[in-house]
Amino acid sequence: MNDPAFDEASSLQARLDELRQEHRDLDGAIEQLSTQEVCDELMVRRLKKRKLMLKDRIALLERALEPDEFA
Repeated sequence: MNDPAFDEASSLQARLDELRQEHRDLDGAIEQLSTQEVCDELMVRRLKKRKLMLKDRIALLERALEPDEFA
């Protein structure tokens, strides 16, 4: 008994979990780079940009997984 909607929701949830983990990992990488004596500002900016992109994707997936509200 395969339910395509359930499979899709499970797949989206798994992808959401991956993106959240990558977002947390970027936090750590940015913090580590920022505390170094010689900081690579270009790399920090690139990581922050990637983090913002991930935040947008996370928000999209969260909206896709939310049940529709009835008026």
